[in-house]
Amino acid sequence: MNIMFFLTPKSDVAYIYNDYSLRQALEKMEYHKYSAIPIIDRKGCYVGTITEGDLLWYIKNEEDLSLKDAEDVAVMSIPRRMDNLPVHVDSNMEDLISKALNQNFVPVIDDHNVFIGIITRKDIIQYYCTLKNK
Repeated sequence: MNIMFFLTPKSDVAYIYNDYSLRQALEKMEYHKYSAIPIIDRKGCYVGTITEGDLLWYIKNEEDLSLKDAEDVAVMSIPRRMDNLPVHVDSNMEDLISKALNQNFVPVIDDHNVFIGIITRKDIIQYYCTLKNK
């Protein structure tokens, strides 16, 4: 099966740029109610994933960090526990599923490492549940 069947395209996915501030990342995640969000560069290449936990631990460890100060903290300076590993657009289902086991979403990239969207674990599970119920 072609993994593109499961793709949520970049145009429908919230993401942040690698030059965003901590405050911008917080506001984007709050608005979309995401617990993790992809990071891309201005060329569209996938850089990594930042989570609420990454932001929380950074804020906890910074003394007297105000929301105003958060505007001056580069999101890329925040340590990340782990990045969601991407799959290539031509990957097979086995590669996709092996990554989805440990990630809520799997970023999808093209031949130039350009982020083209995500595949959620929820969509994969729903698909297989509908197959089982047929």
